[in-house]
Amino acid sequence: RMLGSMASIIPERKNAHHSIRQSLDSHDNVEVEAAIFAAANFSAQSKDFAAGICNKISEMIQGLATPVDLKLKLIPILQHMHHDASLASSSRQLLQQLVTSYPSTKMVIVTLHTFTLLAASSLVDIPKQIQLLLQYLKNDPRKAVKRLAIQDLKLLANKTPHTWSRENIQALCESALHTPYDSLKLGMLSVLSVLSGTIAIKQYFSTAPGTAATTARSFDLVKLAQECCYHNNRGIAAHGVRILTNISASCQEKDLLPLEQDAVFGLEALLVLCSQDDSPGAQATLKITLTCMVKLVKCRPHLSQSVVESLLTQLHSAQDAARILMCHCLAAIAMQLPVLADGMLGDLMDLYKLIGRSTTDKKQELLVSLATVIFVSSQKALSSEIKTVIKQQLENASNGWTAYRIARQASRMGNHDMARELYQSLLTQVASEHFYFWLNSLKEFSHAEQCLTGLQEDNYSSALSCIAEALKSYHKGIASLTAASTPLNPLSFQCGFVKLRIDLLQAFSQLICTCNSLKTSPPPAIATTIAMTSGNDLQRCGRISNQACMKHSMEEFRNLATRYGELYQASFDADSATLRNVELQQQSCLLISHAIEALILDPESANFQEYSSNGTAHVESEYERRMMSVFNHVLEEVESLNRKYAPVSYLASNTCLCNAVIALLKVPLSFQRYFFQKLQSTSIKLALSPSPRNPAEPIAVQNNQQLALKVEGVVQHGSKPGLFRKIQSVCLNVSSVLQSKSGQDYKIPIDNMTNEMEQRVEPHNDYFSTQFLLNFVILGTHNITVESSVIDSNGIVWKTGPKTTIFVKSLEDPYSQQVRLQQQQGQPPSQQQQQRTAYSRF
Repeated sequence: RMLGSMASIIPERKNAHHSIRQSLDSHDNVEVEAAIFAAANFSAQSKDFAAGICNKISEMIQGLATPVDLKLKLIPILQHMHHDASLASSSRQLLQQLVTSYPSTKMVIVTLHTFTLLAASSLVDIPKQIQLLLQYLKNDPRKAVKRLAIQDLKLLANKTPHTWSRENIQALCESALHTPYDSLKLGMLSVLSVLSGTIAIKQYFSTAPGTAATTARSFDLVKLAQECCYHNNRGIAAHGVRILTNISASCQEKDLLPLEQDAVFGLEALLVLCSQDDSPGAQATLKITLTCMVKLVKCRPHLSQSVVESLLTQLHSAQDAARILMCHCLAAIAMQLPVLADGMLGDLMDLYKLIGRSTTDKKQELLVSLATVIFVSSQKALSSEIKTVIKQQLENASNGWTAYRIARQASRMGNHDMARELYQSLLTQVASEHFYFWLNSLKEFSHAEQCLTGLQEDNYSSALSCIAEALKSYHKGIASLTAASTPLNPLSFQCGFVKLRIDLLQAFSQLICTCNSLKTSPPPAIATTIAMTSGNDLQRCGRISNQACMKHSMEEFRNLATRYGELYQASFDADSATLRNVELQQQSCLLISHAIEALILDPESANFQEYSSNGTAHVESEYERRMMSVFNHVLEEVESLNRKYAPVSYLASNTCLCNAVIALLKVPLSFQRYFFQKLQSTSIKLALSPSPRNPAEPIAVQNNQQLALKVEGVVQHGSKPGLFRKIQSVCLNVSSVLQSKSGQDYKIPIDNMTNEMEQRVEPHNDYFSTQFLLNFVILGTHNITVESSVIDSNGIVWKTGPKTTIFVKSLEDPYSQQVRLQQQQGQPPSQQQQQRTAYSRF
């Protein structure tokens, strides 16, 4: 058993393989069972062991002397015989014999399940396995065997839905239509609901060439789903409406369109049924129903009005637990279809006023969920009436934590005036100075963003004053944010994001000032002629100072884009919405730098295609939608100016640039989840050897030797490892820099002067180690830096750190030192030393 547990560490250890083979022939039952456990683990890890043990396992299973209970333990080993095709084929033949030779319930269940796992791992004969399981599901009268067949069919539906043929799905539908048992029908419907969300559903509805087209309602799958939509078993009804929803969302054929209304009616019926019941089963069914509603509205926007109306109607009479889930659903629909948002607001405010003064957890959660939907629904600034209602309700029936969560949601949705008031009210309710400084910084950031909402196009002096006021608040906020950080919680992402925002606002302000200076001192009328004569396009800007300012602005925006890219790379644990937000800030910097280049610095070589939008790319949030709209508008303006009025006049270009800056700043900044909440936590700890006792003390190395630097590391995770992305490998970069030189300068090959090495290692059980050989030919003190970064499962490199530094002192070896001293004294080296020199060279 110990060897079996270590199989992943020593998979190819031959003496371990030999011990297991010997123990399988033991007369001690305990030892044989332990050997079976070890054989299963080693077969999963080692191809050689699996190939060697396969015949032995087959003999034992087929042997008459082997008891049945031991055979039941031996058969599952065959699921690991998937390392090559011949091994898998021989194992499959043996399992086929066992299924027919041993018809007992236990033997059939174990054999069929092993059969399925072998097929799923080897990816061979999966269609045959699906047919075999369907045959047992249809013909075997035993319920246990039927349940096992359903379980295995669901496994294959999840793993390889593309291997399911139309006949397979038809056979499963017929079995579900004819079975009298609800438990079996529920299992079969769960398999069909998985398949309905995959490519298999298109194969089912595609008509073969030469066959007459049939209407949608004549398909057995549609009949089954419609029959089950109103079943008295909630689980069966949920799977029925999910199948109808997936058919409506996936299949665009005209004869399938009537199924949309069937899906809507089924969803509404389930919504009414489950929203009045707060049992766990009803809540699980309600989650499925609401997920289907969001999917249906996303794919069929014309159905959204009826779905939203049914949700709002049911919201008043539902249980609190159901109300919370329904609010999440309404928020998701409003994010996808902002047109519906205004219609919700009145009903939501009425419900918000009716919430009682109870302080139960469900009521507090409902307050947060309802406030979130209200923030999403009111796309522009909140009216004073809405703010009054929310604040009154918070004063009456909430605690500080609920108020903070609502303020956090307001910051995420861009309602900064509401967020600032809530943060202000919470300042005196915290017990720690770190929390006080954190809330104070959020209040200042919200006030800064609120200052930018008053920007107006073509009013550049007020724009400069608004930006200056915002920068003032941002500088106060960054001071509070720095005070809120602790060694355990350094707030590195928050500080980096805010510092970049401050620099971006300063760059915008500087650009507007530069454009204004071009107005007060415009270029001369002959500026274009001068530019053509001198061959310097920058002469069109007029004075040297204007040229330098514009070029400096463009470089500054490019530098900011690079820094946003570095912040993106350092945010391995961030959610996708936060990363998209950082990406949008980066794109805004690139957009302005491109506009400066296209309008002023280099109009002739401007390329618009690389900056064009993705067209119909899916937009996740209102903030992204508004930013993309501004990007497209600015690009169109710049391109039209460049084409119509070439060369562009300085006045038109200045107006275009300033209006682009104001349009970008008018979109309220969204502080995304990672700014407040870290759902995934990943960190790496490095240990270097040799390491000095004192960190400031260098390690002594002779210059004719190499230093073997061993780098070990451990990957540390939080409570939810791999929630957004997982570490595939760790990239270690080692570099050395000469800090101080000692001794004489010698002519040394350039290759020996620097050390730049990189290695990629895959962590095993969150541990990794590797070694580097470093040369230090030049005498003196060298600074070695080891920096780690991670590579996720998609091959993207993330600069997570850490960076570790050690010092190495390169010393001259004693023999070279002796020879050098003798040469300095004018003494020829002795014969023995000459011989030694020749040997050392050799």
